[in-house]
Amino acid sequence: MMIDFFAVLKSRNEPLFYFGLICLLSAVFTLLIAKFSYVQINGVNVWYKPFKFALSIGTFCWTMGWYTGYLELPDQVSRYSWTTIILLGFELFYITFQAARGQLSHYNVSSSLYTSLTAAMAFAAIGATLYTGYIGILFCTGQFPALPGYYLWAIRIGIFLFVIFAFEGAIIGANGSHSVGGSGDGDGIPLLNWSRKYGDLRIAHFVGMHALQVLPLMAYYLLRDSKLVIVLGLAYGALALFCLLQALNSKPLLSFS
Repeated sequence: MMIDFFAVLKSRNEPLFYFGLICLLSAVFTLLIAKFSYVQINGVNVWYKPFKFALSIGTFCWTMGWYTGYLELPDQVSRYSWTTIILLGFELFYITFQAARGQLSHYNVSSSLYTSLTAAMAFAAIGATLYTGYIGILFCTGQFPALPGYYLWAIRIGIFLFVIFAFEGAIIGANGSHSVGGSGDGDGIPLLNWSRKYGDLRIAHFVGMHALQVLPLMAYYLLRDSKLVIVLGLAYGALALFCLLQALNSKPLLSFS
């Protein structure tokens, strides 16, 4: 079953399939390194960040690889795929490289070089996000007679919620930290490291961006109704917004104290 899935995924978008595979294997590798490394930044193992980014980018690439398989625009899909690989590949490489050196990647303004590289990561993320938004527009303007309406709506809403909450990263950057009301990640939720003491802007970022996977899966396997999908999309967007407001008000979303 899984072999068949991988074969179909590869046939739909080969560049994103292989890049996603590299990212997911990198996630496994960096998690293994974390088990044997005791280097920390802000109380957290340095390898957790490249692990999370590799896992997230790999999942994103496979998801968009699947969706772009519905677009009968091979040249446009190819340009999007290779642009995404270059931009997100740079971001993941720099994050991993800095982890290997025991140095910050994000929020590192300790020198003009690090400030420039931090800005370059931001521009890479913005570029990939905007291009993904353009793919969402193609799903709104194109004809997809073979796709059920509820599934098509889920893809559209999922992409646009992804774009909106990917840009929430600008709030994180402007804040200079993902924490609001305090600092330090040492007592966060295991692995995710979401703060249990302060507001954490990463939660809304995570929830909103993963609409890209959640909504189409829910639509295809459970809801199977366009109106229900639209209602779910609005509710999901409201949940992500709630997470953002909680963080901006310095309140942790989850606390076990």
